Amino acid sequence: MTEPKMPESPFDQVAGDLISIAVQLGAAGAAVIAVDRIVIEDRLASLCREPQCENFGLSASCPPHVPGPARFRQWMKASKGAVFFKIEVPSDSLFSDDRREIMGLLHDIAAQIEQHAIEQGHVNSKAFAGGSCKMIFCREQPNCAVLANGKCRNPAIARPSMSGFGVNVGKLIEACGWGNGDLQNGGAGKHGSFAALYGLILIG
Repeated sequence: MTEPKMPESPFDQVAGDLISIAVQLGAAGAAVIAVDRIVIEDRLASLCREPQCENFGLSASCPPHVPGPARFRQWMKASKGAVFFKIEVPSDSLFSDDRREIMGLLHDIAAQIEQHAIEQGHVNSKAFAGGSCKMIFCREQPNCAVLANGKCRNPAIARPSMSGFGVNVGKLIEACGWGNGDLQNGGAGKHGSFAALYGLILIG
């Protein structure tokens, strides 16, 4: 006898919508994961400081101006789940003039998923991407406006990097069944060398 299907919960319905939105916006893949599958390591966050990242201290969304792993764990406890997504690009493009546009797309997708979640009632949702927002959006500016006067120039799109919170991206890749991190580090496909970049949204 076939077991009757349980009806989807309101969260499941929203999560499904967010996956569809991610793909529509340009994600090569997206998945809903339980927050207990997110691995946070203090040592990963400390790598921003030593050996010091070239973007250390340049923006409010990077260390030492973010609350770090301890606060992220608190956010996780208050979250119902998370959406993890990836975009895939030619590896060479990350070392070209296209890099800023690509990283901007990563932030844009993360921010839009966050906004859709908020509009659906998950008002404490938080998005995270990668790279320094200062170098992506405000490279020509002398400083980060938040650090200078408290008002971000790009509040609708710029999101903090996962690195400063100690998020183990490799473990997230495994949790989604996307392989052994080969996309994160680049790989060879039928169309040549490619790489993947990742974003994460806590749904709270």
